[in-house]
Amino acid sequence: MYALLSVSDKEGIVEFAQDLVKLGYRILSTGGTLKLLEDSQIKAIDVGEYTQSEEMFDGRVKTLHPKIHGGILYRRECECDCQMAQQKGIESISIVCVNLYPFKQTIERTDDFGEIIENIDIGGPAMVRSAAKNYASVLVITDKNDYKDIIESLRTGNNTLELRQKMMIKAFSHTADYDSTIANYMNKRFNGGFGERVFITGQRVFQTRYGENPHQKGALYEFGSFWREHFEIKKGEPSFNNLTDINAAMKLASSFGKDAKAVSIIKHGNPCGFALKDSLLDAYIHALACDSVSAYGGVVAVNGIVDLPLAQEMNKIFVEVLVAGDITDEALAVFEGKKRMKIFTQNAPYVSLPNDTFDFKHIQGGVLFQESDNVQESEIDNATLVSESAASENQRQDLKIAYIIAALTKSNCVAYVKDGALVGIGMGMTSRVDASRAALAKAKDMNLNLNGCVCASEAFFPFRDSVDMAHCNGVSAIIQPGGSIRDDEVIAACNEYSIAMYFTHTRHFLH
Repeated sequence: MYALLSVSDKEGIVEFAQDLVKLGYRILSTGGTLKLLEDSQIKAIDVGEYTQSEEMFDGRVKTLHPKIHGGILYRRECECDCQMAQQKGIESISIVCVNLYPFKQTIERTDDFGEIIENIDIGGPAMVRSAAKNYASVLVITDKNDYKDIIESLRTGNNTLELRQKMMIKAFSHTADYDSTIANYMNKRFNGGFGERVFITGQRVFQTRYGENPHQKGALYEFGSFWREHFEIKKGEPSFNNLTDINAAMKLASSFGKDAKAVSIIKHGNPCGFALKDSLLDAYIHALACDSVSAYGGVVAVNGIVDLPLAQEMNKIFVEVLVAGDITDEALAVFEGKKRMKIFTQNAPYVSLPNDTFDFKHIQGGVLFQESDNVQESEIDNATLVSESAASENQRQDLKIAYIIAALTKSNCVAYVKDGALVGIGMGMTSRVDASRAALAKAKDMNLNLNGCVCASEAFFPFRDSVDMAHCNGVSAIIQPGGSIRDDEVIAACNEYSIAMYFTHTRHFLH
């Protein structure tokens, strides 16, 4: 019995090979894998010696040979295949263990195109696909995490068709992901990321109990390893909807730097509270004050470590999900009695998310694919003062907070901020003036004093009516993209009321 081992990631391969030898397998190997096995005193046969065909072109051709692919692919149940294999001296290879050149790691590390090209594996995917195609007779392994289970199955005589089918699916998924990564990279390098085809691949992290609704199935898939490595479940099970809200909450809470004492509260994907203060406790109290009604059963993101006093304050209402950089043991104990509460951390002093280059949205029959939208510091720092009055330093900080909140909220959106805290927000409305009305009505319901607050919109004000409304409610400064055919009227209204207005010249629709 032959087992062919040729891996780029060599973790665990020595122990795997030792166990295979004990089970009676003869090892075929190549290059660095062969050297490692020999250095570990494991008897292995060089593929070049086995095929009587030496490696060529600096290793570009070494396993592309009939004795290798014939030994993998011939049909054991087909008499004519068996006869041909015997005539050609092709022996059966019943195990193929291969993982591929580190293309993804290479493009993350270097822009040297020559090195990148050399890290496109050819022989590896060919062997994996051959073994996967002939899974009726061949066991293919592409994941080092399967080594121990495979050995146990072989040891107990459970090399079943079901096992080989499972490994076959993993193998084809492995090569599909690999080829997709290469194609996407080449399109990014030569076509600006928008080639004739786009490939969206992800690895399943876990199954959710259901999707958006109980009759739908759902799961979390990730592009890299962020969620597996930086998302720790402390309490409860994250649902599909929890994860979308967690994403929104973390994105907002992490938007002001690692050291910012920021707390965001999200309900149904939109902010209903946010504050940036000198302490996380103060930030939470002010974030909750924006809309304590909507915050009930919401998702709270804390850009820092949740300690005992903060936990005790949060425990006064029902928070469905808490996500934070970390949480102390004493703070975690506070929530033991909240049976429905879920708590997740990153085991870090702050929260963070990957910065994906591209974004996409499903529509029936396809996806809309685009570059990701991010608020650049320069938009706010270099915003154009278009009014006669200018904002103070404190007002400019509030304008920044309001603008980022508006950019991360469903359009149409208007956000009001005072002293580092969100004091009113209207979102997802069919007109901007309706968004303003909704925000101001909620602030009134919460008995919040808006006098001196600032206002932000993710797109231009089409009419001066929003400015008139802002003035009546004490708004002192406004930031918006500008670009309306009635900008002059809007600016005139600001000058009439001595309101400072800044244009960023960048729209941030979120649909």
